[in-house]
Amino acid sequence: MPQFRFSEAARLLGVSDDTVRRWVKAGQLTAGEDSAGRKVIDGAELAGFARAQAAESPDPTEVGRSARNRFVGLVTDVVADTVMAKVEIQCGAHRVVSLMSSEAVEELGLRPGALAVAVVKATQVIVETPGGNR
Repeated sequence: MPQFRFSEAARLLGVSDDTVRRWVKAGQLTAGEDSAGRKVIDGAELAGFARAQAAESPDPTEVGRSARNRFVGLVTDVVADTVMAKVEIQCGAHRVVSLMSSEAVEELGLRPGALAVAVVKATQVIVETPGGNR
């Protein structure tokens, strides 16, 4: 499962590193250590936390945007059958949903807690993962 250092988690959630440290200290997030001894947060836990945070604080200033926007976020949910899949990505306070083939979900390694980028153009959302296939 992907793990994210505090600075990475902070960037994904749109907050400071200190805020992530306070959430860990308050027990709102659980920190572990990676193989190098750095503090990290489990990707699936971070995805759930991001989803809960977004539900609590909607963005009242959200406005329409032009095409070709890229939203970095965490996959929070994947529902797939044999042909099609629905992928939800929490990008800061924004929830992005993409419909794609189940084959694409497998090829991209999309699962809750995975880092992904939603690329929005017109009515389509294209999902990319850093480094290609995993």
